[in-house]
Amino acid sequence: MKQKVFLILVAGFMLFSGAVQAQDKKYPEQEPMTHAMSEFWLPRPNAVTPGSIVTNTAPSDAIVLFNGKDLSAWQNMKGEAARWDVHHGVMTVVREAGSIRTKEEFGSFQLHLEWYVPRAASGEKQSRGNSGVYLQGIYELQIIDDYSEETYANGMAASIYKQTAPLVSPIRKPGEWNVYDIIYTAPVFKEDGTYLYRPRVTVLFNGVLVQNNTEIRGTTPYVGFPRVVKHGDGPIMLQSHGDPVSFRNIWIRRL
Repeated sequence: MKQKVFLILVAGFMLFSGAVQAQDKKYPEQEPMTHAMSEFWLPRPNAVTPGSIVTNTAPSDAIVLFNGKDLSAWQNMKGEAARWDVHHGVMTVVREAGSIRTKEEFGSFQLHLEWYVPRAASGEKQSRGNSGVYLQGIYELQIIDDYSEETYANGMAASIYKQTAPLVSPIRKPGEWNVYDIIYTAPVFKEDGTYLYRPRVTVLFNGVLVQNNTEIRGTTPYVGFPRVVKHGDGPIMLQSHGDPVSFRNIWIRRL
């Protein structure tokens, strides 16, 4: 018994002695930080000349989709020449000509466009100043005059049509120009055609945030619910709903 106690005491002493030696051992201290350690110089962002709100010019790296002169960047839904009216730097829906779409196709992008409903707009609910901008030709961001004419919330101006209402409604009255600035992230699909990542969109409406990284659930039909349709790059489409909605200063930047 005495021998066992002795062995325990010896073992305890050795552990204590080792701990004391470890505490006494000197290790290198952490190197002092400098500001330069968290800075990088390359790669550098490309220089872009911003557009002017005075002269309605686009950023230097933008693709101008409507320059106020012609519809050379657009075609109708059959791939033929677009037949909307162009006058005084503005293009206006021609009912009989149908919707139009860009000749170029896009993935993720930043899009700027300005739209206008005449002061003498008539009709009610969805039949008053109705149009729409379709992202990749599939997902509709609603254009409509709901300044004084109420409609369903997910059909208001700047709604993701039949899906997500705008956070607020900063629409201007008929006869005044409205502005959309749209940042769109294209979806990614799995091999089976379902979404790996759904499309997302952020929208500033007359400078006010109305869609904040909103997830788009699928197509935006008038009748029915969103469906998933696998696709690649697509055009920007402007809808002809029969109302004389006008557009100007349209440009896009690929992201």
